[in-house]
Amino acid sequence: MDPQSCRPNSYVSLDLETSGLNPKLDKIIEIGAVKVRQGEVCEKFTTLVNPGLTLSEHTLAITGITQAQVDAAPEIDTVLPDLLAFLEGEILVGHKVLFDYSFVKKAAVNLGERFERTGIDTLRIARACLLQLPKKTLGSVCEYYGIPLQAHRALEDARATALVLEHLWEDFGEKYPQLFEPKSLCFKAKKDAKATVAQKEQLSRLIQNHSLELGVDISMLSRSEASRWIAQILQAYGR
Repeated sequence: MDPQSCRPNSYVSLDLETSGLNPKLDKIIEIGAVKVRQGEVCEKFTTLVNPGLTLSEHTLAITGITQAQVDAAPEIDTVLPDLLAFLEGEILVGHKVLFDYSFVKKAAVNLGERFERTGIDTLRIARACLLQLPKKTLGSVCEYYGIPLQAHRALEDARATALVLEHLWEDFGEKYPQLFEPKSLCFKAKKDAKATVAQKEQLSRLIQNHSLELGVDISMLSRSEASRWIAQILQAYGR
C-alpha cells in the first residue's frame, strides 16, 4: 500500500456541542466545521442551534453557551441544508467521529434527507498510536502536540481536531497508513413524526393543570417525545 494514497489531503473536520449524548433523544446546540485542503483550512462553518429545550446546568457550564444564545439561534431545520451543502462529498474527520455523524444523520433523516459518509476517527488513531498517553481525549492529545484548545466549543474543537490529524499523519502515516483510510460511518436512524395536535393540547393542559415548567418548546416536540412527557406527567401527578 502506498502511504501517500491514504494521506487525508481533503476533508471536513466536524464537531458538535449537544444537549446530551443520545442522538435519538438529545439535540444539537452548536455546529463547527472546517474544510481542509492540503493541510490548510480553506473554509469554515459555524452556528448555534436552538434545541427547543432548556439546557442542563452541566451543559451550560462546560460549553459556556448561554440559554439566551441558543434561544435566539435558528432551529436545526433551518441550519441543516447549509450544513449538508458544506459537507457534500467530503470525508468527515472527528475525535470520535461517529458521535457527531450520528447527530447530523438523525437531523437529516428527520428532514427526509440521506446522509451517508465515510470518516476518519482521530480518537481511534490516537488509541492505536499514542500508547504512552493515559487519556486520549481531544484535550489530552492537543496538550501532547502543543495545540492550543478552547475545549467544548464546536468550531474550536473542529479546528483542533484537524491539526491533530495532521500531526498524527506526520508521526504515524507511513508506518500505519491503514489507520488513516476513511471508513464507512454506520448509524441507523428513523424519521421522527411531529407531535399531533391532540398530543400538544393534552400536554399543554397537563402543564397548566399542574403548574409545571418542562423547559421544552411543545411546538418542536416529536410524537415520541410528546408521548414520553405525557406519560411521565401522568405517572407523577395524575390528570
